[in-house]
Amino acid sequence: MRPPIRDIAVVAFAQSDHLRTTDEMSEVEMLMPVLHKVLAATGLKTADIGFTCSGSSDYLAGRAFSFTMALDGVGAWPPISESHVEMDGAWALYEAWTKLLTGEADTALVYSYGKSSPGSVRDVLTRQLDPYYVAPLWPDAVALAALQAQSLIDAGETEEGALAGVAARSRTAATDNPHAQLRGPEVAHGDYVVRPLRTGDCPPIGDGAAAVILAAGDRARELCERPAWIRGIDHRIEAHSLGVRDLTDSPSTRLAAERAGAFERPVDTAELHAPFTSQEVVLRKALRLGGPQDGVTVNPSGGALAANPMMAAGLIRIGEAAARIHRGESRRALGHATSGPCLQQNLVAVLEGEDQ
Repeated sequence: MRPPIRDIAVVAFAQSDHLRTTDEMSEVEMLMPVLHKVLAATGLKTADIGFTCSGSSDYLAGRAFSFTMALDGVGAWPPISESHVEMDGAWALYEAWTKLLTGEADTALVYSYGKSSPGSVRDVLTRQLDPYYVAPLWPDAVALAALQAQSLIDAGETEEGALAGVAARSRTAATDNPHAQLRGPEVAHGDYVVRPLRTGDCPPIGDGAAAVILAAGDRARELCERPAWIRGIDHRIEAHSLGVRDLTDSPSTRLAAERAGAFERPVDTAELHAPFTSQEVVLRKALRLGGPQDGVTVNPSGGALAANPMMAAGLIRIGEAAARIHRGESRRALGHATSGPCLQQNLVAVLEGEDQ
C-alpha cells in the first residue's frame, strides 16, 4: 500500500456548524452549503469532479438507501462516478484515495453527514454489536466506553481527574473553532452518566456535515497553494468480540499508524477521533504521542469532545489536520478516525506540507 503510485493531497476542507438539533433542515439542506463552500475553495464545479464518494448511516436516518437523497445536493445529472460507504466519511476518503491511485480520476469529492438528534444514539449504536451474544443485552455506547475507562483506571494508566483534564483541554482548544458545538473552559464536567464517565467525558449529541476535495499531482498544486499531501493511509480492525480484547490498548491503531508511516518521523499535529476522554489515553499510547512539551499539538480543533456528528467526525479529523497544513500551522500532521465500540475500527492518515 505504500509508497503510493501517485501523490495525492487534500486541497480543500469545509464543515457545517455542528448543532444539537437541526429539526428544520433535511440532510440535503444541511449538506448543500458545505458542498458549495468546499467547491468554491478550489473554483471547481460538480462537473469537474472525477469521482464522488460519501459516508453516512441508514440506521441514523431511519430509512434504507438514505444516501441517495443526499445526491440531490451534489447533482447527479449529468451522470457522475459515485460511490458510498456505510461508515464514517474517513473511510469514504480512503476509497476515493484508492480511486485516484488507479489514475481513473484526478479529483475527488468526499462528503459525509449525520443527524443524531432525531433518536436515541445510545440505542441505535447497539445494532453494530455482535448480534448473538452482545447486542441482545443492549449495552449502549456509553456503558461500553465506561468499561474501557474503568479498565484504564484499574490498570493505573489514568484516573478520573486526568480524564476531566482531557475534557477541559479539548473544549478550551475549541474556543476558537466557530463550528464546534461545545467550546470554552466553562463547560461543566457534570454528573456521572455511567461510572467512571461523567457528562464531560462523553461527546455531545449533534448534527453536522463535512466535505473534502482530493486531487493528484500537479492538479493539486493548481487548486491549492499549500496542498496537504497524503503520505500514507491505512485502516485496521480489532476482534469483534469485546471479551477477547485488551480494552486498555489499540493494536489496530498502532498497526494502521505503522503502515501509514506515522512512526517514520515525528508529527507536530494529531487530530484524534476520541469521542470519550478515556479513548484519547488509549490512542496516545498506541500512536506514541507526547504532548506540547514534545512538539505535538493534540486536537487543536477540540476534537470529538467539542463536536461529534456521527459519520462525519472522523472525516473532520483528517480535514482539520489538512487545514492546519493549508494555513501553514503544521508541517506533518496525523489524522485518525474510529468506528465501532471501544475503538474497534481505526484509520490513520499522515499528511505533510509541500516543503516536506
